[in-house]
Amino acid sequence: MDSVLWFKKDLRIHDHQALTEALRQSRVMCIYIMDPDQWQQFDQSAQHYAFTLACLRDLYRQLREVGALLHILSGSTVEVLARIQRIHPFAQLYSHEETGNFWSYQRDKQVAKWCREQGVQWFQYPQFGVKRRLDSRDHWQRLWQQHMSQPVYNLPAIGQRLWWSESVLQKFVIPEMDELGLKPMSMDKRPQGGRQAALLVWQRFMDSGVNRYRGGISSPLSAPTACSRMSVYLTYGCVSMRELVQWTHGELDQLMSTNRDPKRLGLQAFLSRLYWHCHFIQKLESEPEIEWRNMHRGYDGLRENEFNQHFFELWQSGQTGWPLVDASMAMLKHEGWLNFRMRALLVSVASYPLWLHWRQTGLYLAGQFLDYEPGIHWSQMQMQSGTTGINIPRVYNPIKQAKDHDPKGVFVRRWCPYLKRVPDSFIFEPYLMPRSMQDKIGVWVGRDIPTPLVNYETSVRLAKDKLFARRNTDTAVSQAREVLERHGSRSGSNQRKRGSSAAQANASSQLGFEFDEGR
Repeated sequence: MDSVLWFKKDLRIHDHQALTEALRQSRVMCIYIMDPDQWQQFDQSAQHYAFTLACLRDLYRQLREVGALLHILSGSTVEVLARIQRIHPFAQLYSHEETGNFWSYQRDKQVAKWCREQGVQWFQYPQFGVKRRLDSRDHWQRLWQQHMSQPVYNLPAIGQRLWWSESVLQKFVIPEMDELGLKPMSMDKRPQGGRQAALLVWQRFMDSGVNRYRGGISSPLSAPTACSRMSVYLTYGCVSMRELVQWTHGELDQLMSTNRDPKRLGLQAFLSRLYWHCHFIQKLESEPEIEWRNMHRGYDGLRENEFNQHFFELWQSGQTGWPLVDASMAMLKHEGWLNFRMRALLVSVASYPLWLHWRQTGLYLAGQFLDYEPGIHWSQMQMQSGTTGINIPRVYNPIKQAKDHDPKGVFVRRWCPYLKRVPDSFIFEPYLMPRSMQDKIGVWVGRDIPTPLVNYETSVRLAKDKLFARRNTDTAVSQAREVLERHGSRSGSNQRKRGSSAAQANASSQLGFEFDEGR
């Protein structure tokens, strides 16, 4: 009997294990389900929808080139599968596993239930080196390396093995954005979707960006061209993680240079980021609740009851009064992308001086990040907010970060035009300008330039006091050991330190970077 291949966040035909295995067994119908419920979730936005459609157009082209047709079907996922079953019965469903938001987790549970009831075998294959039903982190690194070292999957001879149904196609129409409650938006400043675009971005990274990757990804000035910009293509599966890992190893193997060569250093640093990418997604796979619940339960109630809606709205609109924070938010809104350190800065300022809970700020940022990957996103939201219990809290001072990464104020002046006439001596603290200076340049604090919402030093000191009051109790330390056992990496030094009373402090050494998204 025939099979159905369900494309999810794997919009390619290269190194696609699910498609390859399906074609080896039977005739296959290729589908993508545009489930309206997905686009009602608070972490989804119009830019995600538009980029998905662009990737689907490219996938449609890829399949047509091998003699197949992609059915893009709209409706509730289970209802779509049931309709296909009524029109053209199938015995097997093939797909990749997905570690997505809680909605996708519940959807997949409903699909599994329907398959059991209908006698349909559902074959799922891993992505990203993430292990489903992982019983221990002790062997995860080895499993990741095994997955990445396997040969990429090449499509077998297709012949007559791909089929489609005109009767199925006639029943579904792809909804417009406004039908889904999504506000149409321009994608001019967003990257192009699809595998072809991904390969061009990869080549640009190899030609120039990788030489500046190490040392160039922290500043918002250099990061746009020093970062790989491949994160969005991993998120939507236009390329596989295994392909990127093997391409990177291939580039390293071709180098004849010394260990200090910038390209070698850049490739090695990039390779480590690919590993950590999967490390964080594994956390959500192992504990889906970290999307909305503190990873360390000892921090429950820490911020939830003190949420300041006014601060939240001003943070969203880029009016915190700290130029680098507001410039970063402006760039993110305009381009759907921001480098990792500026992402960390946005979360740090929201979480500490403004004392906002990570769930609300995380939902807003999820919609703004075009490369939103739930496993990375929610793990990092908690890490940057200090609620994992196993990482030393990172508090990013917006003044220091600006001086370190935008010393001449180029970035903040670009994204906050009201700062263009502010002298260099006040560019990162314009609210300190004397009134006579404001009158001279014709720009006034409180009218043209927002004032800081709080006193930074005082607010951060209070935040740290609240955090460490919980962190240093015997109960918190004990619970931190449990979190470390469940989610911590297993580098050699951390293997030896697991279970020690210093677990909280030591665990931070395993996480030597901030935000993996946006790299």
